[in-house]
Amino acid sequence: MSKALILASKSASRRAMLDAAGVAYDSIPADIDERAVEAGLAGASPSEVAEALSVVKAAAVAAQYPGALVLGSDSLVVAGGRRFDKPRSVEEAAEHLRFFSGRVMELHSAAALVKDGGCEWSHANVARLHVRDLSDDFIAHYLSLEWPAISHTVGAFRIEGPGVQLFDAIEGDQFTVLGMPLLPLLGALREAGVLIR
Repeated sequence: MSKALILASKSASRRAMLDAAGVAYDSIPADIDERAVEAGLAGASPSEVAEALSVVKAAAVAAQYPGALVLGSDSLVVAGGRRFDKPRSVEEAAEHLRFFSGRVMELHSAAALVKDGGCEWSHANVARLHVRDLSDDFIAHYLSLEWPAISHTVGAFRIEGPGVQLFDAIEGDQFTVLGMPLLPLLGALREAGVLIR
């Protein structure tokens, strides 16, 4: 490892992906107003929004650490033509799950590398998750197990936990579902000299 990397996130799943891949980094969460950023992105596709938020998060942390390479990442969910954010309450999580039931959920995950105010790389991927028909009993039981852990997740699930029971099928790679396009990111980190080529 020849260069330091800062992850502009406190996401446990993103940290776990980097840890498992053997990437050394420091974690310094970004503090940005995501809704304000999104307000300026009217007409952008979900992947474009996720990518833009990744860049803004990385840039916010990079501004505090001159010379550091900063990784920003973001995920968002679209289902039935609606965009969903992280559930703010267990009741809202239940509403989201009832809406997702029997539908295809699109999960857009993006990442960006920023250094000294300039975006050096960004990428977005999408996964399509087929949600099975969920009974009210299942939703209640699921939330009794997973709330409040899933309050920090878009889509109200952790695929690495009981959330896997929500789905009949998944199209897309596991890293996108976990919240970051890891394989393209690893390639970019090799190009940047963070990882051995």
